[in-house]
Amino acid sequence: MEKISNIFCVARNYSAHANELNNEVPLAPIFFMKPAGAVVKLANGLTPAITLPLEQSSVHYEIEMVVQLKTSYQAKLPLEESIGWMGAGIDFTLRDIQADLQKKGLPWLAAKGFKHSAVLTPMIPFVDEENFQNLNFSLKKNQQLVQTGNNQQMIFPLRKLLDYCSEHFGLEKGDLIFAGTPAGVGPVYKGDLLELFVKDKRFGAFTVQSD
Repeated sequence: MEKISNIFCVARNYSAHANELNNEVPLAPIFFMKPAGAVVKLANGLTPAITLPLEQSSVHYEIEMVVQLKTSYQAKLPLEESIGWMGAGIDFTLRDIQADLQKKGLPWLAAKGFKHSAVLTPMIPFVDEENFQNLNFSLKKNQQLVQTGNNQQMIFPLRKLLDYCSEHFGLEKGDLIFAGTPAGVGPVYKGDLLELFVKDKRFGAFTVQSD
């Protein structure tokens, strides 16, 4: 895995998730960003406690597949020429604050970019586009399944996301892309155990603590 550069996140890339939050299904990818300081990396075999601002707002989990570029993005070439690694992540959201910002037409940074808002599992080598687009992933909260997804359900598949992001913002070595969350998002509370799975294999786990 490379040193992280930019963190691009995709909103509303699963129709059922857009519907559960009463948002319109987009006609083009919707991107927002998180600062690199928002990332907290999980280690194999460990279950750390991660501190979140539970007193500020309702903090919601959103599991997503994540890829990292090993070089600047090369459009029209096989994705493995540009993508080096993949894993799972949590895009944490201050939901009440996000709703207020949306009503005012303001950017989402305060709701999406806080410390520890981007939790990242250990990454594995990216194989190819076809393999990625058939991956199942899921999230358990206190041993109860709360989110399941398959990359085939994406409104905009990975290549479309990278093409769009590269054209509008540029994609460079080290950039992370959080590819969107399926339905089932919800709040976390102090003491909750979250476990992230890809292809039924646990990729990472952590408990939630309040700051």
